[in-house]
Amino acid sequence: MSETAPNTLQYRFDGPEDAPVLILGPSLGTTWHMWDRQIPELTKQWRVFRFDLPGHGGAPAHPAASVTDLTTRLLATLEGLGVQRFGYAGCALGGAVGIELALRHPERLASLALIAASPRFGTADEFRQRGVIVRTNGLDPIARSAPERWFTGGFAAAQPAITEWAVQMVRTTDPGCYIAACEALASFDVRAGLGSVGVPTLVLVGSEDQVTGPAEARTLVAGIPDARLAVVPGASHLVPVEQPAAVTDLLVRHFSTAWQPLPDNATGHVVMPAAVPRPPVPAVAPAQPAPVAEIAPAAVPPQTQGVPDPYDTGIKVRREVLGDAHVDRILKQTDAFSEDFQELVTRYAWGEVWDRPGLDRRTRSCVTLTALVAGGHLDELAVHTRAALRNGLTPAEIKEVLLQAAVYCGVPAASGAFRVAQQVVREETTPPE
Repeated sequence: MSETAPNTLQYRFDGPEDAPVLILGPSLGTTWHMWDRQIPELTKQWRVFRFDLPGHGGAPAHPAASVTDLTTRLLATLEGLGVQRFGYAGCALGGAVGIELALRHPERLASLALIAASPRFGTADEFRQRGVIVRTNGLDPIARSAPERWFTGGFAAAQPAITEWAVQMVRTTDPGCYIAACEALASFDVRAGLGSVGVPTLVLVGSEDQVTGPAEARTLVAGIPDARLAVVPGASHLVPVEQPAAVTDLLVRHFSTAWQPLPDNATGHVVMPAAVPRPPVPAVAPAQPAPVAEIAPAAVPPQTQGVPDPYDTGIKVRREVLGDAHVDRILKQTDAFSEDFQELVTRYAWGEVWDRPGLDRRTRSCVTLTALVAGGHLDELAVHTRAALRNGLTPAEIKEVLLQAAVYCGVPAASGAFRVAQQVVREETTPPE
């Protein structure tokens, strides 16, 4: 295990030192061991570079706030090793890093494979809610539900050792880094930029993936010029683990035939990981169905993005803090009588004040909760209690804010506030069944 600087990532190399470099990026909650079954075949042609996300697999717990941050750390790691050009395959969050590379650093990519990926992963509310649950209950509820998100029911039942490996892999992740990764996915949205991806791209998805399934894969294929789609039957979200032979075959075929040739002077050394769970070999290897490939439709032209005005900033911040569901409901109720007021609130409260750099959002939530208690605005307190949880306050910290408010705003006001906040905390922090 080597020292890993905050601006770099824990990594390892496998394969011949003089071979072109192929990078494999992991999914949220996993380690580089999710790719173990691809390594023997891939290292016949490539020098395979794998990395761990911050706080995953024993990596130092330096949270990354965005996909851009993760991509910057990956490139800093590669710069230190002299790796300039490479192929890249990433699963889910690792796929988001791949899209970011293709959009911001296309000169570094020789070829790209996006596995169980999406230009936008669900809704921001879903990932911020997951962060609230982890902040309140730890990672155990997420770990216990991981197999049903990652694998088909038949595979999980037939491979209990792999199922337990998946649970333990999530449990050993640093909670703060997991929450930061959820925030990174919540803010990731590259739908408007897909037409700018100019690198040869394979989009690969499990037919039974309920997280980022075939619909999301086809959105990528429709947006990325000349992208190809491969659907692996009988696989869910963590398709490289569930159907390793099919995924390996698709990756070998793609990177062997769709590699833009440029000189590569990759050098580096192996950095061995800390003791982290490895996926056990299945007692009985499942049958590997033949992958199905489809040709992408015509490309969608990229959209031109201008400089956003305060309203655009405001609606973005308002959604991040209050959640899409709440903002959508408010906007749906807006009519000719109230639209000017909603524009004022969005533009000045959210686009000007909430976006100012002088206070972070946690502090602004503390101030807002106190002000609502002082003014007796209990109808707004529920909304901003949910916002406070999304902004990183724990239930214990919200309780302290309300106790402070009881001293300076009055016990009757705080009594009503405690009733409202108590109900919201119960709803938001109770793990799903």
